[in-house]
Amino acid sequence: MTNSSTDEPGPLLGPADIRELAATLGVRPTKQKGQNFVIDANTVRRIVRTAEVRPDDVVVEVGPGLGSLTLALLETADRVTAVEIDDVLAAALPATVQARLPERADRFALVHSDAMKVTELPGPAPTALVANLPYNVAVPVLLHMMATFPTIERTLVMVQSEVADRLAARPGNKVYGVPSVKANWYAEVKRAGAIGRNVFWPAPNVDSGLVSLVRRDKPLDTTASRDEVFAAVDAAFAQRRKTLRSALAGWAGSAAAAEAALVAAGVSPQARGEALTVEEFARIAEHKEAAAQ
Repeated sequence: MTNSSTDEPGPLLGPADIRELAATLGVRPTKQKGQNFVIDANTVRRIVRTAEVRPDDVVVEVGPGLGSLTLALLETADRVTAVEIDDVLAAALPATVQARLPERADRFALVHSDAMKVTELPGPAPTALVANLPYNVAVPVLLHMMATFPTIERTLVMVQSEVADRLAARPGNKVYGVPSVKANWYAEVKRAGAIGRNVFWPAPNVDSGLVSLVRRDKPLDTTASRDEVFAAVDAAFAQRRKTLRSALAGWAGSAAAAEAALVAAGVSPQARGEALTVEEFARIAEHKEAAAQ
């Protein structure tokens, strides 16, 4: 068997390998599950390079599918733990790893579960998250993993291009919103490249993008809890066309209390959520209780 886009035989999966595996397993990628399998070996190698996966990394991968990216990660990382919800794919992946990278198979673990319900992983704590995430669950899965596993220092996810834009948006950008602010709570976020449609089977109707998240060295300097800050963020963007004085009225208890919290935080009550950094939302949350009294 040969790798896609190269003439060198190797452990990675090419287009023929993917289709053969899928046929053997009776797997037909479905839109409902957001399944698009990567069929290009050069692309998965590029993802591993861009993620800066190191030989001492313990990588967690969400949604490994047939194992294209899993194998590339295993070539480089110390260990890889894959989280797969699909029964058929979860059952087949260990055999694929054993067949193609037998010398690394003891460094692979599979967790057969919904990533949104995972609260612990086998083996050493993960240091990196690398995943091709289905667009319909990309943001909640990403935020859940960042919250649940604080040892994850570096993350690289491949998501729908629109989602990548939203995650990496800065204040003032028209697509800046809840995902942008919440991702920034945990990490420095940036776009890390674009991925064309032809490296997937089936080819999706949208382009994909890579997003890099490097966890903050120190947590945000605030006395407000994450839940308190996120509640303010959710309220601000639930009515994003309104001024913060109006949008945060329900959250603060009244428009007057919202205005008092905003003023105390040094934020104009006439501003809108899309103009604020996560640090400003944290200051607003800190002043909520004082303003309500």
